[in-house]
Amino acid sequence: MASTMLSLASVSPSASLSTHETPKGKVKLGSSFLSLNKERNNLFVKTESFGRISMVAAVNVSKFEGVTMAPPDPILGVSEAFKASTNQSKLNLGVGAYRTEELQPYVLDVVKKAENLMIERGENKEYLPIEGLAAFNKVTAELLFGADNPVIKQQKVATVQGLSGTGSLRLAAALIERYFPGAKVLISSPTWGNHKNIFNDSRVPWSEYRYYDPKTVGLDFEGMISDIKAAPEGSFVLLHGCAHNPTGIDPTPDQWEKIADVIQEKNHIPFFDVAYQGFASGSLDTDAASVRLFAARGLELLVAQSYSKNLGLYAERIGAINVVCTSSDTATRVKSQLKRIARPMYSNPPVHGARIVANVVGDPTLFGEWKAEMEMMAGRIKNVRQKLYDNLTAKDKSGKDWSFILKQIGMFSFTGLNKAQTENMTNKWHVYMTKDGRISLAGLSLAKCEYLSDAIIDSYHNVS
Repeated sequence: MASTMLSLASVSPSASLSTHETPKGKVKLGSSFLSLNKERNNLFVKTESFGRISMVAAVNVSKFEGVTMAPPDPILGVSEAFKASTNQSKLNLGVGAYRTEELQPYVLDVVKKAENLMIERGENKEYLPIEGLAAFNKVTAELLFGADNPVIKQQKVATVQGLSGTGSLRLAAALIERYFPGAKVLISSPTWGNHKNIFNDSRVPWSEYRYYDPKTVGLDFEGMISDIKAAPEGSFVLLHGCAHNPTGIDPTPDQWEKIADVIQEKNHIPFFDVAYQGFASGSLDTDAASVRLFAARGLELLVAQSYSKNLGLYAERIGAINVVCTSSDTATRVKSQLKRIARPMYSNPPVHGARIVANVVGDPTLFGEWKAEMEMMAGRIKNVRQKLYDNLTAKDKSGKDWSFILKQIGMFSFTGLNKAQTENMTNKWHVYMTKDGRISLAGLSLAKCEYLSDAIIDSYHNVS
């Protein structure tokens, strides 16, 4: 990276440098002289022309010359490629954002009503406390654990508003790095693409446990249990509370019990990422069952929450980190340290999304309307999932079992396609998706299911 400046100056013949002399610190280049100013890291070239005109070129070498180009984000890059395509049949199944049947972004009606309430009240834009909006922190913890849960009643939960799920995970990672030095985080293989980035940047070591079985396109439960058992005692185990991203494959209730048994036996600390509560099954309670199971056992645990999907607040960056402790005193101290971490990181969180959540969850009428809209969104994705399965089984005459699509849950489906096959999906069929074979069913309409089925069948059978 360099900038170049050219300047012309009139000089007298006597002021011109002789082409036969080489001044000290300069290199003779024909009729030009090259001068290096080491102190300022600049190169100067002075050229004579008939003793009347001098041309000076300065090349500034950037102090950031050693900064290399970062690779494109594997998920957000899909959307960029989709936008650049002019093909009329193109589909964007990369980013996990809900779309209507017309494949348009959707703002929930209940969100609009909550925002109107904020306008009517004339609420200000003053700074929030470091821990966030008190009304939000209260309702988000109650939504996650249940208002009557003993951990809520006994004030054993330290809740701090975070910058959606990503920011909440980042706060927790910093807490782990500071107070559990050397502790390892176990991450499912595969997992959401940003998990590894978060722990890498927080300098928290991690390793993977088996999760996805490519042979069955299902859960490798035995491998998962074996790897959690083999981990050093006191490790953090990152679990997806519901609608595992990217596979859409969740443990059964019985399997969750066995996972809790092993974690308890090994004295591990469960760390949940809950990004889809209510959005996966359509039920807030069903999607929180895994978290509540661990809390009911008296285990200390961490839970990161996000309202990007279930309330469609993608751009508001609203979420929370919850730490369940053995006592209210411990929870108070943990919360104080989370605030201490947040202060130099971003000072305090934004208020708009927090007020939306507080208004919706805290008002019985709006809360009921929200649950109805969540059921509608979850229902649309279930219908698309069923239609895709129906088309695949009707069109594919090879006898392949596509039932794994129906066994998966949430907005994502893991197709089992490899990198070469996903490239065929994009290059030939203009279906934009991540290279691991994940597709976002939230970006698919019933009308496009047949087209997608043709693309999947072609890519699966005709590309090795």
